[in-house]
Amino acid sequence: MTEYVVIDRLEDAIEAARALAEGYGPVAVDVERASGFRYSQRAYLIQVFRRGAGVFLFDPPPIADFSALQQAIGGQEWVLHAASQDLPSLRELGLEPTSMFDTELAARLLGHERVGLGAVVEDTLGIMLAKAHSASDWSTRPLPQSWLEYAALDVEHLVDVRDALVAELEEQDKTELAAEEFQAVLSREPKPARDEPWRRLSGLHMVRGRKSLAVARALWTAREEFAQAEDVAPGRLVPDRALVAAVIADPATKQDLAALKDFTGRASRSQLDRWWAAFEAGRAATELPLERATGGDSLPPPRAWGDRNPEADARLKAARPVVEQRAEEMNMPTENLLTPDALRRVAWTPPQPISAEAVGEALAALGARPWQIAQTAQLIADAFVGSVQEAPTEAETAS
Repeated sequence: MTEYVVIDRLEDAIEAARALAEGYGPVAVDVERASGFRYSQRAYLIQVFRRGAGVFLFDPPPIADFSALQQAIGGQEWVLHAASQDLPSLRELGLEPTSMFDTELAARLLGHERVGLGAVVEDTLGIMLAKAHSASDWSTRPLPQSWLEYAALDVEHLVDVRDALVAELEEQDKTELAAEEFQAVLSREPKPARDEPWRRLSGLHMVRGRKSLAVARALWTAREEFAQAEDVAPGRLVPDRALVAAVIADPATKQDLAALKDFTGRASRSQLDRWWAAFEAGRAATELPLERATGGDSLPPPRAWGDRNPEADARLKAARPVVEQRAEEMNMPTENLLTPDALRRVAWTPPQPISAEAVGEALAALGARPWQIAQTAQLIADAFVGSVQEAPTEAETAS
């Protein structure tokens, strides 16, 4: 059985921080949230392990102040799994590493077929981890002992996994590129908020007409505001499919909405006045949404490139397989060598004149790391130039 200490008081958190400061080596950190249950992505449990100190499970809500823990471990290398998921929740509490090792990302760069935490632990250490509580409601209090045991195991082996992956990275000559990737995760800016987040409603494609879309927007906004106020995941109040069904049904009265069988969810009837007010607001809206999102700086789907931009289509079709081939040679997923979005954007609007240096600058502006540019810029430039040479002329196309 894993030994761990549960911390739910500030004074105990300060003592635990002292113990962790006296440990040695990297610090394993993990976060449990209540995604799918709560509106927020706040941390409801933080697990920390360091050799020479042991495993500590911190309960964030009653502790609140994590400055002692940050001071104790902030300057050490943190070991996380899928760090991009946990860092936002940690930063909300003032917890942030200056350097880190991401075991999930390292496994991807090494070409592991399975990169979930349990799989990576099993592949590197031969230890089986039960993942029974990964999707549990971690805002539950008190937390069951079996959940705490599961949470402790998530960090107890993480430093050993890190050591095994460090050796693999050295064997594959990927130590430096992995360091670039880890730093990129640490320094990455949060994504800007979507212009029209309500368009992510599942099933919205079935809604026809700008007036109906205005109602869908109003219902989504009403649900979002209520979910945020109650700190409940929106889909647990009224599922997307129920909102869309209500829009399509177009009820004439509040009673008709209440009688709608497909309008389900635990708040569908208890908050009926709220939803009907949204219906009325949507129907009264004078600024109607467009049938389709403007898309901002989004590109057309590649399947439409042949008609919209044949030259870009030829460039993408020439460059994509050579990038995929290089990823295969490097034993890693293509998207880790270069994101599909970066390749599409540079293919759609290539630098002129096309050269490896110019392509590299364009990729850097899109967020590509130096190692990615070194591996792909020349290949992409050659493919782009070749696509122009092989493209049919207008006369050939006409004939």
